[in-house]
Amino acid sequence: MESKFMENQIIQLTKEDFSSDQMVKWCPGCGDHAILHSVENVFPNLGIRKEDFVVVSGIGCSSRFPYYMNTYGMHGIHGRAAALATGVKLSNPSLSVWMITGDGDCMAIGGNHFIHTVRRNIDINILLFNNKIYGLTKGQYSPTTPRGSKTKTSPQGTFERPFNPGELVIGSQGNFFARTLDTNPKHMTAVFTEAARHKGTSVVEILQNCVIFFNKAHELITSRETKDDNQLMIEHGKPLIFGKEKNKGIVLRGTSLEVVTIGENGITESDLLVHNQYDPDPGIHMMLARMMPPEYPVALGIIRSVAAETFETIMMDSIIHEKERSKIKTVDDMLNSGNTWVIE
Repeated sequence: MESKFMENQIIQLTKEDFSSDQMVKWCPGCGDHAILHSVENVFPNLGIRKEDFVVVSGIGCSSRFPYYMNTYGMHGIHGRAAALATGVKLSNPSLSVWMITGDGDCMAIGGNHFIHTVRRNIDINILLFNNKIYGLTKGQYSPTTPRGSKTKTSPQGTFERPFNPGELVIGSQGNFFARTLDTNPKHMTAVFTEAARHKGTSVVEILQNCVIFFNKAHELITSRETKDDNQLMIEHGKPLIFGKEKNKGIVLRGTSLEVVTIGENGITESDLLVHNQYDPDPGIHMMLARMMPPEYPVALGIIRSVAAETFETIMMDSIIHEKERSKIKTVDDMLNSGNTWVIE
């Protein structure tokens, strides 16, 4: 891959630098197309050399992503994208590693890898496409499919309670969780950019539509008629306001969040909860991640962003420490260090 350095200056990259010559084989109308275009818009503006990007995936519709990005990449096996991404990052911590996965790939067969990657805080970026169904394997229910949904593997309706990705991330001691929509490319671009700037594991849940096997899964949140009352666009330092007339908000009542109307029962904007994405206490962040229609609007934006030491930094420091204190510096030192066992 050609270097983008010339006279110590980085050549300005463009979207076209990251566009693959491969035919994009997603269904017409699939939300994955918009996600791909947003990522292509983000990469050129991160100040990272093209040859330092690596895109890793598991199995699923979303996992075709490495083919469609003109970067280094790896299409792995089902559920193992987190393990592969971890290996890439630990082998070369200077790389910008992006893990592309779906709700089935990372929270079913890949659940163990996913939660431990989050817990360890390895500096990778995870884009989690949540369409609440298995699309590539033709419509089986997934770990995020709403309870009672009728699918090919649940003709009487699912019996299982679904995962909420935000709860899973924050419950795994995650330091960065955000949520966005495939129908809002501008918002996706802003969220992906913030995820890339975060030092540590960033997880972005993308509410993505599968037009074939679970069309309109996020209809309350995305449709023109209902989205204003079901989307809460959150920003750090700003009160939690939503609604078509911007007259609804979120307040904290004891240990629970409550939807209120500004102007009713003496409620003013000053009574509303102000978002603090940097709060190390995950309590409010967990509440925001759990909010779902119809009782609450869904929180969109950066829900949690907390600084913490990364796994690879600790690992590299440990290696340096051991090298400094060890008497063995070379293979010859090891071979001449004396007997280590006796064979009788």
